[in-house]
Amino acid sequence: MSEAGLPSLVIDALRVLTAWLDDEKVPHAIIGAVGVALVAQARATQDIDEVIWLEGDRWEALLNSAIEHGFASRVSDPIAFARRSRIFLLEHKRSGVKIDLSFGALPFERELIERAQPVDLGDVSVRAATPEDLIITKAVANRPKDIADIELILNVHQELDWRRIRYWTHEFANALETPEIEDNLKRLLSSQRK
Repeated sequence: MSEAGLPSLVIDALRVLTAWLDDEKVPHAIIGAVGVALVAQARATQDIDEVIWLEGDRWEALLNSAIEHGFASRVSDPIAFARRSRIFLLEHKRSGVKIDLSFGALPFERELIERAQPVDLGDVSVRAATPEDLIITKAVANRPKDIADIELILNVHQELDWRRIRYWTHEFANALETPEIEDNLKRLLSSQRK
């Protein structure tokens, strides 16, 4: 294990990923389990989830530069796949770490990237989503491991922007017609006495 309780291979991939996206001037923020590890507490993971903000006409150039920086696509036609799913599925060849690079499109995702906070990992500074924004993304995903991640964040961060969290979970619950997103978060917060 290394900085933030992350495996050294994940740290190595984060270094290269951050340098590549910064070189390409692509706004980005780490989310997922690595994001939780950076702002709260480590949890087992072998992959990196990152959200970026980039217009579709630049996707092919970004993919070409990914290859130059030591990344490989995990699908045979990455541009067609990205046009359907808004995600590049990559692998950092040297470490073998898998990277899910999501193309943001929603106002919330743009805000998440803009609000991201720098986190120092020795010789590199990465940008991680805020605890509030990680809670929102985890509430929307709404799987048991995501609820556990929210609990990890709540154990570390008591001073949170609850208005933001409630607003965006409400918006996603309505847009997705999934009221359990909001219900599960309310239940979790009441058990935490928030």
